[in-house]
Amino acid sequence: MDPVRLKPFDFAQAAARAGLRTDGQPLGRSQAAAGQPSFATAIDQALRAVSRGQAEATRMQREVQLDNPTVSLEETMVAMQRAQVGFQAALQVRNRLVQAYTEVMNMQV
Repeated sequence: MDPVRLKPFDFAQAAARAGLRTDGQPLGRSQAAAGQPSFATAIDQALRAVSRGQAEATRMQREVQLDNPTVSLEETMVAMQRAQVGFQAALQVRNRLVQAYTEVMNMQV
């Protein structure tokens, strides 16, 4: 039977993975994030994309109503549907987040 061999333990590396400095204090926001987007950043980017899609659809609708020959009705309808689907997806995410928050708040401790 082979003896068990342990690798040397690197405390600094383990603390960094846990989001801590070697003295046990939390890393600063910029050090802990190190290129990893937070949940808030991801939600913010998604909502901004939905907003841009709705603004683009509104702009295209206006251009079609003003008989701009460079904007087709088909492209406008596709942009409107894309904006609607994005909004519905954002609404569903919001509903799920509210539902999860409500469930957590109703848990007995």
